[in-house]
Amino acid sequence: MQSRFAWRVPSAILAIVVAFAAVLVAASPAQAAPNTAVFTKTSDWGSGWEGKFVITNGGATAINGWSVAFNLPAGSNIGSFWDASMTRSGQRFTFTNVGWNGTIQPGGTASFGFNGSPGGAGAVISNCTLNGAACGGGTNPSPSPTPSGPSAPGKPGTPSVTGVANTSISLSWGVSSGTVTGYRVYEGTTVRATVTGTSATISGLGTCTSHTYTVRAYNSIGESAASDPASGSTTGCPIGPLPKHFLTGYWHNFVNAATELRLSAVPNEYDLIAISFGEATTTPGQVAFHLDAGLSSALGGYTDAQFRADVQTLHSRGKKVILSVGGELGRVQVANATAAATFANSVFAIMQSYGFDGVDIDLENGLNAQWMGEALRQLRTRAGSGLIITMAPQTIDMQSVGMEYFKLALAIKDILTVVHMQYYNSGSMLGCDQSFAYSQGSVNFMTALACIQLENGLRPDQVALGLPAGPGAAGGGVISPALVNQALTCLATRANCGSFVPPRAYPAIRGAMTWSINWDASNNWNFSRTVKPHLATLP
Repeated sequence: MQSRFAWRVPSAILAIVVAFAAVLVAASPAQAAPNTAVFTKTSDWGSGWEGKFVITNGGATAINGWSVAFNLPAGSNIGSFWDASMTRSGQRFTFTNVGWNGTIQPGGTASFGFNGSPGGAGAVISNCTLNGAACGGGTNPSPSPTPSGPSAPGKPGTPSVTGVANTSISLSWGVSSGTVTGYRVYEGTTVRATVTGTSATISGLGTCTSHTYTVRAYNSIGESAASDPASGSTTGCPIGPLPKHFLTGYWHNFVNAATELRLSAVPNEYDLIAISFGEATTTPGQVAFHLDAGLSSALGGYTDAQFRADVQTLHSRGKKVILSVGGELGRVQVANATAAATFANSVFAIMQSYGFDGVDIDLENGLNAQWMGEALRQLRTRAGSGLIITMAPQTIDMQSVGMEYFKLALAIKDILTVVHMQYYNSGSMLGCDQSFAYSQGSVNFMTALACIQLENGLRPDQVALGLPAGPGAAGGGVISPALVNQALTCLATRANCGSFVPPRAYPAIRGAMTWSINWDASNNWNFSRTVKPHLATLP
């Protein structure tokens, strides 16, 4: 038997050991923070969204090459991306560094971004990893929770509008996961329909009214989360003083390389003639108009009185004539209540003087949606329900509902006649699928960009396609009128489309606009003689 004293350590020695251990602990460097990849959704416009990742090196050594991977919900997609390379396997998306941003020094960062679709619930990432570790740090991604028993159904797929009539809207949606007893269709918090399948028709609606719906699946446990919203409008909207499908053209009140024309020389193919342009004065909001002296001279002495008479001649043919305000060099500014009143009063006075039927907003140098909307409502009050209001934004102005032009269109939707966006001088732009930057001068460009407006609040009868009349009319986006016809057919019927097919047909699509009547004359009237007859073939 060993002595019980054999293993005793003198207290002095023990104290030295403990103190030495403490010194070692104190001298050890603090554990480095983990590397992270932080996701931010920078914007969401319903049909699409933009995301960004910032990768931070929290370690003590450089990161030499990085890879961020994550899952998106079924049906979600990523189109464009930047500052990284992307691969995809099913719904798992992997982004890796490009040559210049693969090395991240300690404490440094790198970032990349992308555009996805759809927005809302389609913009939720899961199971994110950075070089195989969880994006928030740690060693492994968080495992998916294991179901512990019966639960409510999963979220239904995004609804789509499958049909509209004067008093009804039909919907369909994707099936929910789990046990499903049925589906409830909500408008706000009100149940509009309860069905056992994945489609429903909501009846008893007013004509020309807009509605937004969500769908929830239910069972004995409870309801699912709400689906993404779907919006639609009933038909029966009054089309006003213009045909169901009509052609608009701009008439030059100036001289350039295009053919000069007296207003009475505008051919019958045109239903709406926009006089270009009403111009700004030194008074904010004020619009002035006079017949251009250079044009008068070029036409052999075309007088103001003859111009006024020609307005009435077009009226006698059943045509409408409006004043376009702005243009490429236009500087009309409506930024407060005083300017709004001045705009309304000055435009109304010009309408009264010349017999114009309305106004076109073509402010290519920016506008204030709040005060321009107020100005147009004041003008409507003075001119009455027959007032024609059109808008000619550039493509960038209608990329999302957050843009001022788009906000204006939606704010005056109840009095707006049509938006004929300029599908030219643009370059490539994203469409409503947010999958590709479509090139101007193509059917896809026209249909995919029109879809943004059609799926984000404007009625089909408020959307038209604006294109150059031919060579010389624009710096880019000049297109064969036959392709304009193809795009109109695609939008109206979902037939004869390019690679982009809209999510639904828009039989009430309003028609087309061209810049300009004068350039059409210079090109042997090819645009109007090709497009106008085609409008009669639309539903």
